[in-house]
Amino acid sequence: MEIRIDHRTCIGSGQCTLTAPAVFTQDDDGYATLVPGGARTTAPRQVTQAALSCPVQAITVGNDPPEA
Repeated sequence: MEIRIDHRTCIGSGQCTLTAPAVFTQDDDGYATLVPGGARTTAPRQVTQAALSCPVQAITVGNDPPEA
């Protein structure tokens, strides 16, 4: 699963962190960042819900490219 956070758009509302705390955290300035390896420990549905909960749509979720 590929998760991207547009740091120029993020306003630091924390909805992603509340929805999927194993995947998202907030940096010292309050903006969203990924927990290292967190996406592997959380169900894709929870990550999708976190992206949908973002009030400014700063999070996008996609599939990893297939391995060669």
